[in-house]
Amino acid sequence: MKLAMVGLGKMGANMTTRLLRGGHEVVAYDRSGDAVKTAASGGALAANSLAETVSKLSAPRIVWIMVPAGGPTDQTIDDLLGLLQSGDVIIDGGNTKWTDGLAAEKRCSAKGVSLVDAGTSGGVWGLENGYCLMVGGDEKAVKTCEPIFVTLAPPNGYAHVGPPGAGHFSKMVHNGIEYGLLAAYGEGFEILERSQFDFDLGQLAELWTHASVVRSWLLELAVLAFRADPGLKDIRGYVDDTGEGRWTVEAAIDQSVPAPVITLSLLSRFASRQDESFSAKVVAALRNQFGGHAVKEETSAHA
Repeated sequence: MKLAMVGLGKMGANMTTRLLRGGHEVVAYDRSGDAVKTAASGGALAANSLAETVSKLSAPRIVWIMVPAGGPTDQTIDDLLGLLQSGDVIIDGGNTKWTDGLAAEKRCSAKGVSLVDAGTSGGVWGLENGYCLMVGGDEKAVKTCEPIFVTLAPPNGYAHVGPPGAGHFSKMVHNGIEYGLLAAYGEGFEILERSQFDFDLGQLAELWTHASVVRSWLLELAVLAFRADPGLKDIRGYVDDTGEGRWTVEAAIDQSVPAPVITLSLLSRFASRQDESFSAKVVAALRNQFGGHAVKEETSAHA
């Protein structure tokens, strides 16, 4: 089917490629002309504005937006509402706060446009492995877009999880869990690194990927990280957060759910910005491996 992809960053560009490989027609738009040219060279239809993007679609128009959460997403949705018609669909695949998404859904519904919230996980590896998609929205709109979701996801990697807001809410909690997992790996490897034993951390990470109860994809990424930089000497233990962990903790408080692990993992990220720690280096390295998130290099590495 035909759709537009607005936002051609790390995720949007790879998702465009995967959709093209799956036989879909994709109109590609980004504020970066170079990003649009790259997408066009891979088979996408180039657009130089939102208006041109919409003009190249036919009803029901489907526009997937993959831009930063918050103001950029809200502005893109509002701009699209001035161009789309009743029956069209906007898919928000970014990490939008679920309450912001519900507010945007009301604005869209008032104009007859459906807003589908697609929580998207997979990072830079999604191009080849597929994306896990947690989709919220009206049943009819989701069914209209389902061929897109099936192409982007691996087998059993897509589900319609509930009404509008459910996709972003479940992705928020997904990322909150991720915070806790990353923190546990980081702390464990720091204990090993500080011990009296001269452990080969890459060796242990590799060992644990075989039949261990703590094996996971994150652990496989730890193997890659230690292989590239055994002591993580070139990575500063500064760990950013993009909001989902904070929102998960807020939701836990609102619902009186005790969530000490996720809460403390969030606080440990704050601490990483004040004091250097090896566990923070591990978390920073893993985030770089699975999501292509930027790492801050040690200044001494360039001395």
